[in-house]
Amino acid sequence: MEFYTYTLDNGIRVIHKPEMSEVGYCGIIINAGSRDEKEDEHGMAHFIEHVVFKGTKKRKAFHVLSRLEDVGGELNAYTTKEETCIYASFLKEDYERSMELIADITFHSIFPDKELEKEKEVIIDEINSYKDSPAELIFDDFEELLYPDHPIGRNILGTPERLKTFTRDDINRFIQNNYHTDQIVFCSVGSQDFKKIIKLAEKYFGDIAENKRIIKRESITPVSPKTIQVKKDTYQSHIILGCTAYDYNHPKRLGLHLLNNLLGGPGMNSRLNMSLREKRGIAYNIESSYTPMYGTGIFSIYLGTDQKNIDKSIKIVFKELEKLCSQKLGHMQLHKAKRQLKGQIAISSENKENLMLNIGKSYLLYNKVDSLAYVYDKIDKLSASNLLEIANETFTPNQLSQLIYL
Repeated sequence: MEFYTYTLDNGIRVIHKPEMSEVGYCGIIINAGSRDEKEDEHGMAHFIEHVVFKGTKKRKAFHVLSRLEDVGGELNAYTTKEETCIYASFLKEDYERSMELIADITFHSIFPDKELEKEKEVIIDEINSYKDSPAELIFDDFEELLYPDHPIGRNILGTPERLKTFTRDDINRFIQNNYHTDQIVFCSVGSQDFKKIIKLAEKYFGDIAENKRIIKRESITPVSPKTIQVKKDTYQSHIILGCTAYDYNHPKRLGLHLLNNLLGGPGMNSRLNMSLREKRGIAYNIESSYTPMYGTGIFSIYLGTDQKNIDKSIKIVFKELEKLCSQKLGHMQLHKAKRQLKGQIAISSENKENLMLNIGKSYLLYNKVDSLAYVYDKIDKLSASNLLEIANETFTPNQLSQLIYL
């Protein structure tokens, strides 16, 4: 892959991948999320993601929303535990329009009181609707189980009680304390000339005052595994098993990605899907996931099943985990697992919006982007012994917590 990079004097970094297309993609990724909130700021990162669209020094909310929509483009945003992202897709001739708008709402929003109050109600509705979806809510409750005394364990949306207390001063204080210029990346994919992109970046981001990160994020102390059952008025039972795992700098993280993909990844032929759904028909949705973060990571297995099948389902899950911990993958099994993961990575990179966000996050965290060839080589070098070791460090039953909605 061919990339171009540039760093502004204030520390904001720029990365661009040339792609011949009539459509362009760009966004800004900030290394700040819900884990950076103080206790009285719970929900602030996500709240800011909502209210940056509600007016700037030169635009009202309607004009923010219409700026790209009027020319067929799309503007979007998301918040995670560790990052906030505002991004856009547009016709290639609207590149400057998109960059200017993203810069305007990121750094020049004014957070009108009336708009803040309206958006609080919108997010409260979002919180309430989330509570109506146990298949989603259980993930938040499970993370709180893994990190009971750390902000990373709190849900991203916050609480209605806390949201109602937020003021413009609170928002500006969080931004000042967490939107560090050396932790911001502007990323893009498209046919734009990089020299022009640099000029535009200097124009729209160059005057942002330098504000570099000084204090590192809090360290995380692992907790003992727990098993908790919660009574819920639902037809289906929901189950999560998992534990803390490798962080995003750990040398074994790629091996865990491969094992996770083999165990319960998106493929219909994953081991858990074959065992629980295809062979026995006792679970409609079964998946595993691995999310590396700063200083920690989360591995989890989720499934939904009838209450009468809970014990049977958990037993089957542990049986599949035990296989990975006790039996090396055969040559053909390992070859197929590697081919599958490489294929999924390649297909994902063909989605230009995903590509833009992926290179931005990689540059944000590692200050580099690995080529597909390099990633493939790293996957090819994984051995059956490597994976057996990783499985025993992650999947042993005595270190897995369980949360069950009955």
